[in-house]
Amino acid sequence: MRALTWQGTAKVSVETVPDPRIQEPTDAIVRITSTAICGSDLHLYDVLGMYLDQGDILGHEPMGVVEEVGAEVTHIKPGDRVVIPFNISCGHCWMCSRGYYAQCETTQNTEQGKGASLFGYTKLYGQVPGGQAQFLRVPQAQFGPIKVPDHHPDERYLFLSDVLTTSWQAAKYADIQPGDTVFVTGLGPIGQMSARIARHLGAGRVIASDSVPERLEMARRNGIEVLNDSDVDVPAAVLDLTSGRGADSVIESVGMEAHGSPVQAAAVKAAGMLPDALARKAVETVGIDRMAALTTAFAAVRRAGTVSIIGVYGGNADPMPMMDLFDKGVTLRMGQAHVKRWVDDIMPLLTGSDDPLGVDDLVTHRLPLEDAPHAYEIFKHKQDGCIKVVLKP
Repeated sequence: MRALTWQGTAKVSVETVPDPRIQEPTDAIVRITSTAICGSDLHLYDVLGMYLDQGDILGHEPMGVVEEVGAEVTHIKPGDRVVIPFNISCGHCWMCSRGYYAQCETTQNTEQGKGASLFGYTKLYGQVPGGQAQFLRVPQAQFGPIKVPDHHPDERYLFLSDVLTTSWQAAKYADIQPGDTVFVTGLGPIGQMSARIARHLGAGRVIASDSVPERLEMARRNGIEVLNDSDVDVPAAVLDLTSGRGADSVIESVGMEAHGSPVQAAAVKAAGMLPDALARKAVETVGIDRMAALTTAFAAVRRAGTVSIIGVYGGNADPMPMMDLFDKGVTLRMGQAHVKRWVDDIMPLLTGSDDPLGVDDLVTHRLPLEDAPHAYEIFKHKQDGCIKVVLKP
């Protein structure tokens, strides 16, 4: 089959690799019909190469048609149309029984001190081949795959794999009460959907910031107030819009790729150029994330408010303004999305003829899998109005 593989820092290529096969009775093989590029994939592209091997298959936002199932997989069958959650969860362990699927103890990477395995996401999370490929082996398929109806194009359901469920968790973790003001940092795909879901869950006002014109326009046409962070001091602007109090809740959707932290940006680049063993040590012991989005979130939230962090961070010793957070009495919630925990809430919003979350207004680029290297470049550099890319194997 053809698959998108990591070849080195800022270098990916589509290669011919062995077809996946059933290895366990809980496996399934899925023929991929759509697979998206995530902002988290850019962390692998640029920053976390010390945890990858040349030839690793990337991608964790796939859907397709079941080709084959193992003997213990009974809830799906060949021919079914399914979405694959990015986290690999068994559904029955102590954590899964409580809805914490991203912390599944069956697939947990204990030797790395990390949670459940993820598709296409480094040695830290199981080094499981990803879904930017023609076919995908799905471990724990007795639980993971989400069966979806045959009506509507792939893109109505594809983002159950990550974007929709991650954004739904971000909004739920923000503790939004009816009429609240919610502020969202960053208007990439997660920020776009988090802002829309915040409105759906009852926020009276949703404000979001970014500097990319196409992102600002997409949010604006979906009913979000926008701030151009190239033109204004964002925390000060949020305070001005909230009578000096700040937002009731803030969703931080940017993560370690945030702009505006030149020293930390240089540290990220330097770490990526070290030999793998030294680079891993730097990531695990030195705060190398770009913290601009987090500091904006902390400054914009009101006293006794909530900050929901859904942007991915990789450094293990990042500086935090603990005195200010303690003084303001801020609640912090964060973590990988527990994908299947939220599917039942979201699915009814996707299956009808209407589109209350605006899912149909997210994808800007649809490209063949063979064009994936070009897609990574335009997504990384925000070229050609690129907000969300879907690859078609």
